[in-house]
Amino acid sequence: MATFTAACIQLRSGKTVAENAVAAEQLIRQAAGDGAAYVQTPEMSNILVRSRDELMDRIGPEETDPFLAMARRVAAELSIHLHLGSLAILKEGGNAANRAFLIGPNGSVQASYDKIHMFDVDLPNGESWRESATYDPGHDSTLVDLPFGRFGMAVCYDVRFPAIFREQAKRGAEVLTVPAAFTRQTGEAHWHVLQRARAIENGAYVISAAQGGLHEDGRETYGHSLIVDPWGQVIAELDHDAPGYVLAAVDTENVAKARARIPAIANERGFACRLADGLKEIPA
Repeated sequence: MATFTAACIQLRSGKTVAENAVAAEQLIRQAAGDGAAYVQTPEMSNILVRSRDELMDRIGPEETDPFLAMARRVAAELSIHLHLGSLAILKEGGNAANRAFLIGPNGSVQASYDKIHMFDVDLPNGESWRESATYDPGHDSTLVDLPFGRFGMAVCYDVRFPAIFREQAKRGAEVLTVPAAFTRQTGEAHWHVLQRARAIENGAYVISAAQGGLHEDGRETYGHSLIVDPWGQVIAELDHDAPGYVLAAVDTENVAKARARIPAIANERGFACRLADGLKEIPA
């Protein structure tokens, strides 16, 4: 199956997992009713809480997470592939995982991915984030084969590290995914160009559901959930920060066409990085 309908669900998750699950389920059902066979939700779909202590009090292990339970039930009922962009999952040892799940039409978890790159930044507007204080980073990049093609999994800040997506594309990924909770400031500056760049570099579709708007914990996210084709064209966008969904037809045969036009992956060559003075190799 080369062509399928994909949907990005845009959320404004708050502090209560059960309430967020109810809001997401409604949008997932609507998107599936409009023909989506693959539905993606954003990063931190189940909860957005800035306080570490409050977060830890409100989340649990994946076996008891009500959002994941809802998603498995709904995916099976609707016979869709449901990609939870990520959930905050309590781990043994006191930290959490920022973990994505790909759920199949039978309700089983087909793949999971723990976000590799932690958002530890100080922004010009005074916002400061230390994701590594709460979450353990992942170590493995995940690919999963669906009836529509091979998908690569990533989350939010990973989009700024193109090596992940290049490696996924070299290993056959036709669809790259970057569900996110981009801050408004970084989203206005970089969201569109980063998504389009990852698509163009790799001749792949990029599907990125996003959080949007002013959240209960006080943060503000950018929204603008996107689907980008392998030529770098935005083929679907939720052009605001309110909850909702957007649909697009995805034809993975366009991946081969884009890679034939500009065979950047096939033409890639290894190289050393050397200093001109003496041509000494510079250590990483």
